[in-house]
Amino acid sequence: MSTFQISVQFFLQLAVILCVCRIVGWMAVRVGQPQVVGEMIAGVVMGPSVFGALAPGWQAALFPPETKPVIFAVCQVGLVVYMFLIGVEFDIGLIRKRMKSAAAVSISGIAAPFVLGAGAAYFLAPHWPLFSPKTEIWEGMLFMGAAMAITAFPMLARIIHERGLTGTSLGTLALAAGSIDDAAAWCVLAVVLASFAGDPSVAVIAIGGGLAYVVVVRVAGAPLLRVMAKRCEAAGEMSHGMLGATLALVMLGAWFTDIIGIYAVFGAFILGVAVPKGFFADALHQNLGKMTTAFLLPLFFIYSGLNTKIGLIVAPELLGVTLLLLVLAIAGKGVACAAAAWWTGEPKREALAIGALMNARGLMELIILNIGLERGVITPTLFTMMVVMAVVTTLMATPIFNLVRGSATLR
Repeated sequence: MSTFQISVQFFLQLAVILCVCRIVGWMAVRVGQPQVVGEMIAGVVMGPSVFGALAPGWQAALFPPETKPVIFAVCQVGLVVYMFLIGVEFDIGLIRKRMKSAAAVSISGIAAPFVLGAGAAYFLAPHWPLFSPKTEIWEGMLFMGAAMAITAFPMLARIIHERGLTGTSLGTLALAAGSIDDAAAWCVLAVVLASFAGDPSVAVIAIGGGLAYVVVVRVAGAPLLRVMAKRCEAAGEMSHGMLGATLALVMLGAWFTDIIGIYAVFGAFILGVAVPKGFFADALHQNLGKMTTAFLLPLFFIYSGLNTKIGLIVAPELLGVTLLLLVLAIAGKGVACAAAAWWTGEPKREALAIGALMNARGLMELIILNIGLERGVITPTLFTMMVVMAVVTTLMATPIFNLVRGSATLR
């Protein structure tokens, strides 16, 4: 295909993707699920697992191989901006408010799924095609542990906001524990990506460069953002120039962390954390939030769906492995977090609600899985297994949360 033909095809893809995501998302909302859950399912539906199985000719015509790099590039921009906004929402003060309970829940939510995930990788990898041949067993164990330990922090925050739980004991504890878990999981993933090249110097550059980036953002980036925030608040609005300058910083941070061998979303997230809370942060969400979630993120779900091939795991033994991973994921995250919350003195219903929220993987899981597939750490088979796990655990979150907190007394 020529460049012109690819661009024409891409516009058609965009139209179909946005329509399908909105329709499936609307259906999800109608049955009590968040919009993002519907978009995750829409990605699987549009891929070879459903659309490709029912109408392979049409699916191939709509998504020819030549257009896949374009979808990937655009969805990466969406991911970078989205993770920047997640960083903007990241409130370290929440952790300080409920340090004891948050530490217990987050440690349980990291340690239990990490051990179970790493153990599953160790015992299953020799028998099934889960990791690429160049992946060392310890790298596979670290990756699987991190993937099991991740939490759908954006969806968790959305549920808490929609239910009016912001600032409550339950809401604060869940957000604090979820943020700690995700930060730890991303750190583990950074180590895996840094070591995967097999060259010690690459790992040194990646880890050292990542630490240097954090320092630069803290020392130079944060003061610059505070100056920008003051000017924005004084003007009473975010100008085009201010928004453009902020996005330039985001893309620069994404470029740097990508070039040193970690991943672009790390740079965007860390810069987002440095953004001062208040008018400036709210203006960023108003200017970037809807465009990112309604236009750019659906492309990522479709890209993930194009890599998800349910046919790879239809064999009884592979379905058994998928079910095992699902059970381990629920036990390691949902059960362990609920038990930890109860152990620290939370009411039983609130503890169960926290476990339900922490068990969801959502978009964050898909990001990690796509990174692992793109970098050649995991195989399409494991990718598909883990996507199924992410969808199921995310589907479970809202119904269980609504069920168990029905008569809970929020403090």
